[in-house]
Amino acid sequence: MPDKILDCTGLFCPEPVFRTRMALDELESGQTLEIHADDPAAYEDLRRLAERLDDEVVDIKKENDEIIIVIRKK
Repeated sequence: MPDKILDCTGLFCPEPVFRTRMALDELESGQTLEIHADDPAAYEDLRRLAERLDDEVVDIKKENDEIIIVIRKK
């Protein structure tokens, strides 16, 4: 169960990245954020954001047109 869920469906780049960054900044080390997005660019953009922040991508899955990514803050 994630510590926080962020709904970015209906938003397009760069908005999901900005909102994810702000949500991650609010988390403590070890907590997880689950992001829901339907922008095709979000898959790669959010993976790169996690890598750049040195956070861990715990899970990525696609359900229909939606991408669900879980990031653990280090």
